[in-house]
Amino acid sequence: MSGQTGMEPLAPGATVGVVGGGQLGRYFVLEARRLGFHTWVLDPDENAPAMQLAEHRLVAAYDDQQALETLGAACDAVTVEFENVPAASLQQLAQHCRVAPGADSIRIAQDRILEKRTAEEHGLQPVPYAPLQQRGDIGPAVASVGLPAIIKTARLGYDGKGQVVCNTEADVLAAFIDQGEVACVLERRIALDAEVSVVLARGYDGETAVFPVAQNVHVNGILHTSTVPASVEESVVERARRMALTLADGLDYHGVLAVEFFIDADAQVLFNEMAPRPHNSGHYTLDATVCSQFEQQLRALCGLPLGSSALLSPVCMLNLLGDTWTAGEPDWQTLFRRDGVHLHLYGKSEARPGRKMGHVNCLADSASDGEALADLVNREL
Repeated sequence: MSGQTGMEPLAPGATVGVVGGGQLGRYFVLEARRLGFHTWVLDPDENAPAMQLAEHRLVAAYDDQQALETLGAACDAVTVEFENVPAASLQQLAQHCRVAPGADSIRIAQDRILEKRTAEEHGLQPVPYAPLQQRGDIGPAVASVGLPAIIKTARLGYDGKGQVVCNTEADVLAAFIDQGEVACVLERRIALDAEVSVVLARGYDGETAVFPVAQNVHVNGILHTSTVPASVEESVVERARRMALTLADGLDYHGVLAVEFFIDADAQVLFNEMAPRPHNSGHYTLDATVCSQFEQQLRALCGLPLGSSALLSPVCMLNLLGDTWTAGEPDWQTLFRRDGVHLHLYGKSEARPGRKMGHVNCLADSASDGEALADLVNREL
């Protein structure tokens, strides 16, 4: 249980801030404003999605000392919308106001090596891996992990960036050099039966609320769809839920946490990575659960009782990437003609290949019907 059970709840009328102005921050701001909270956003891009909606905008770098002082003085509580905020910035903010999640959780999520070791410490089983700090580590790492394998940068990798599939030891060396010989991890490339994610919220008093487990499909390293309920054995779903809760409790985590797992051919549940924030695979909660992941983020930050995470409808979330705009503006009329289809656009001015521009939640009578509807929408757009 948390040592902060006496945390005073913050009611509507209080001021909350978010470090990071992307789409995750945008939905946090929307929820905060809907519930009557005042909002601040700190981001270096004045046109970032969350900056468009916040009452107060601080255009500055995430480590700008003066901006952090201003944010900390103005807010009763501050959260983050992505994990690459400098941990030192959160430590500075914590001197002035409530901050959740804390700097320690952010620091762990910023480093794949530390993240995997932390997961192991709490009883989770990562995909077999070995750290690469220098060229001399490659031979022992390959011997330990086996081939084929995937080399991943230890820091600043997302949406498939900083990842290379390697079939030989020479491939590993070439990829390590290509990455600039920065710290990396080498992971065994396993035969996947499924990929799932668990999004949960945890309060200062240890109260938790777990959203239904999503089954994810990635294309070119970027999330394509998330479907709920997941079409994997219930025992596998329950193990993933239990592991995610074990990790959150072990970290004494506060806020919304996403934990991604690989399911192999033997139904093993293998830890992939954690995200100390709302997650792309949790966007389905905006339309398909009683309380969204962003409202839970606000409730947890403010020390309020967590809302219900119950599923209202089977759903398939479809990411809309900039590629959809290649031939011009998508044909939105076809989308609006479809029952059960809920469009979310992030307010980004420039569509680029691979850039997340929005998503569509497709609600249906079953998960398979939701997937079929998402596929239809994807082809029609």
